[in-house]
Amino acid sequence: MSITHYKRLHMEVDLRRGRWDDPSLPDGYEWAAWHPVLLAAHAQAKFESFDGSVDADVFESLSDLRGCQRLMVDISHHQGFLPVATWLIRFVGNEFAGPVPCATIQGLRKSQWVGSIQNVGVSPPHRGFGLGRSLLLKSLHGYASVGVRTVRLEVTAANR
Repeated sequence: MSITHYKRLHMEVDLRRGRWDDPSLPDGYEWAAWHPVLLAAHAQAKFESFDGSVDADVFESLSDLRGCQRLMVDISHHQGFLPVATWLIRFVGNEFAGPVPCATIQGLRKSQWVGSIQNVGVSPPHRGFGLGRSLLLKSLHGYASVGVRTVRLEVTAANR
């Protein structure tokens, strides 16, 4: 039996320090605030974002679409689920296709003052446009709007 070790990085943001930029999206993209009807779209964006990645190896739920759907159900039913910190970005599309879910982030509240970002993902064709940064900023603004002071994120070090 072979054992593989993955280094995990823990990041923490103190929302009481400084002002955060307003998130913006490039032309052709739009925000979708959390709604249960969008659960499948979040799962699709999550699956496409993590498909073939080291995170899909580490977390079995990210390795297939059904696992991503179950994960989204679990997150959205979690006692600390925070809709204001949960966002979907859609590529608006054109006359041939669209809108397409392409990026997702979910937020949980761990306590009155502490939040935890879950599964930031941008699908490969939509990387390099600042969508990940915009997702993080949008989520941080959501956390701040409900009085969360500290937000944490854990990532696999090998994940670019």
